[in-house]
Amino acid sequence: MSETIKHSVIKGGEFVIKETPYNEVFIPEEFDEEARMIRQTCLDFLEAHVLNNLESIDNQQEGLMEDLMNKAGELGMLGVSIPEQYGGFGKNFNTSMLVTDAVGGGYSFAVALSAHTGIGTLPILYYGNQEQKSKYIPKLTSGEWKAAYCLTEPNSGSDANSGRTSAKLNEQGTHYLLNGQKMWITNGGFADVFIVFAKIQDDKNLTAFIVEKDFGGITMNPEEHKLGIKGSSTRQVFFNDCPVPIENMLSDRENGFKIAVNILNIGRIKLGAATIGSSRTVLSTAIKYANERIQFNLPISKFGAIRYKLAEMATRLFATESAAYRAGQNIDDAYEALVSSGMDESKAKLKSVELFAIECAIIKVWCSEMLDYTVDEGVQIFGGMGYSAEAPMERAYRDARINRIFEGTNEVNRLLIVDMLLKRAMKGELDLMGPAQTVASELMSIPDFAEPDSSPFAAEKKVLANLKKAGLMIAGAAVQKLMMSLSKEQEILMNIADIIGYVYVAESVLLRAEKLEKTQPGEHADAAKQMAKLYLYGAIDKVHVAGKEALYSFAEGDELSMMLMGLRRFTKAQPFNVKAARQEIAKKLIEENKYCF
Repeated sequence: MSETIKHSVIKGGEFVIKETPYNEVFIPEEFDEEARMIRQTCLDFLEAHVLNNLESIDNQQEGLMEDLMNKAGELGMLGVSIPEQYGGFGKNFNTSMLVTDAVGGGYSFAVALSAHTGIGTLPILYYGNQEQKSKYIPKLTSGEWKAAYCLTEPNSGSDANSGRTSAKLNEQGTHYLLNGQKMWITNGGFADVFIVFAKIQDDKNLTAFIVEKDFGGITMNPEEHKLGIKGSSTRQVFFNDCPVPIENMLSDRENGFKIAVNILNIGRIKLGAATIGSSRTVLSTAIKYANERIQFNLPISKFGAIRYKLAEMATRLFATESAAYRAGQNIDDAYEALVSSGMDESKAKLKSVELFAIECAIIKVWCSEMLDYTVDEGVQIFGGMGYSAEAPMERAYRDARINRIFEGTNEVNRLLIVDMLLKRAMKGELDLMGPAQTVASELMSIPDFAEPDSSPFAAEKKVLANLKKAGLMIAGAAVQKLMMSLSKEQEILMNIADIIGYVYVAESVLLRAEKLEKTQPGEHADAAKQMAKLYLYGAIDKVHVAGKEALYSFAEGDELSMMLMGLRRFTKAQPFNVKAARQEIAKKLIEENKYCF
């Protein structure tokens, strides 16, 4: 209990200005036996029902996806985090992340399940009144009803609040009549319940409604033909005077945009978890192939170029996994603290995720790009067979691409990372300018030539602290120089977001490695240390490039020279033999014939 209270004082975004002790983070190795059993149930389900049916799923065999969802519901996979009173298991947020991770290797099935359990179900669970929750949540939890989320319109993608779907109260005052068009609706072809966003009269903001398919006035276009996730039902949905009872308004009038934003925060971090599971499957498949494929009388896993790829894939996966479950536990700890303070449980669920919206955006971006790197290198390891539809990499490659668009494009999420951080600073929730001014003063001082600390991870922690200084220096200077116009400088904002994101992921994997060395010493901890150092080493270069590009964009003269000098100082590190580290990581993967971390 004391650990939970300690954890709960951590603020979202605070990692930028604060050093986090290793004992204040959760690492995946700490999941209890029950959580691991739930995860294994999901993996067994994929093995038994999904992975041997991929062609039929991709061809959208009539009734197959619905049947799979029914089977998943019978096993409780649709209700892991749903309260027991509605038929769920009532597990915490991080356990639901673990389930999303496990199912992530299920290709199109993972998309259908995630849409149903996330954006389809959670708006009712978190924003519905008692009658709405009692009516809908048990059926969604069991799989009797399937859910879809109708937000996007042809002319409103990232700008969701500009949607034109309208809701007009009928003359009797009993129903709202919905009229409009929604597109890219996952599960649209078989959903029984739709969460629909529309505007009432001249309202500025959207209002949300719970719409049953049987209400009438709903038509659909044929299934979309997509690059990937072909087995996922994706359709345009049209509402033509669709009558929705007034009691099916979700939350308050004009609260729809807030619902959409908060649910998308959850969707972002859950998408990150799903890509982790998908990456784990892809990497294990690549390792097995590298051990089996013979060239020049040797398995290709013997060659340095292949080992480089395997080690780099594993390192990026291990690092982003560290960040995802760190943030997931932060959300759980914040929830417990909010409930303890007297907040309603549903409000606390939403508020806890909102508090870590910055981390959710980082995880969405870094995990989806990690998966793209992994599948691309997976195709390369398979060589010509990687390009063949007869081999597994082709489907994985195509299916991965959507994740940089889902739940807000990665470009939008990068802009949000900085925007949310600066807004919290302006509200006084985070003191960014104080540390930024301290760093600016440090530029004029003599560098610290003190004897280095010889304790484990001390050198890496110093590098990490300096990377944070680089980010604070550049962000602080950009705010002072550009002020209100900074919001229009998207390239600079994305440079700053890259620095923030690499810092968060590098710190997460470093803390995981430190905690493992302190609590579970051995081969696994040794490998974690190598991966943490390797990821940090790569992050140094990424931060340097992003920082240089940002500074070149707004600074000049002596100011530019001074900050470039500071950037060089803050991105220095002792030499590290990256080849030897990768060789050690790859050796372990090859011996285990799978991703084993």
